[in-house]
Amino acid sequence: MGGESKVYSLAEVSKHNHAKDCWLVIEGKVYNVTKFLEDHPGGDDVLMSSTGKDATDDFEDVGHSSSARAMMDEFYVGDIDTSTIPTKNKYTPPKQPHYDQDKTSEFVVKLLQFLVPLLILGLAFGVRFYTKTPASS
Repeated sequence: MGGESKVYSLAEVSKHNHAKDCWLVIEGKVYNVTKFLEDHPGGDDVLMSSTGKDATDDFEDVGHSSSARAMMDEFYVGDIDTSTIPTKNKYTPPKQPHYDQDKTSEFVVKLLQFLVPLLILGLAFGVRFYTKTPASS
C-alpha cells in the first residue's frame, strides 16, 4: 500500500457489482474481491450481496480471523470518500395512538370487575341446571 491511494465515491464503487468485477467497501477502504469470489468460504453470494454499500457491518458480524484480515491487503485498491456514503437511518417506530388509561372511569372498571365473574358464575349454574336430566318417578 505504498504511495498515495486513490479515493473513490460510493457511486464509482457501486458500478463494480457483478461476478466479473466485484468491489467492496470495508472500514473506509475499497477492495477488488473479484479474484476471491470463488475461494470465499461463505460463497460468492455473500460478497455479491455486500456490493454498492458500506459492507463493514456485514464483515464485522461474521467475525473474520486475523489471517482473513491480513489477506485483505492484496485486494486493496483505494479509499472511499466517506461523504458519499449515506448516513444510517435510525429506526423509528410508526406513530400509534396513545392509550390514556385515565379516560376509562374507575367506576366502569370496578363495575366490570364485579359483573364479569357474576356473569360467568350465572352461566355455569344455568348450563348445569339445563343439562340436568329430570328424575324419573
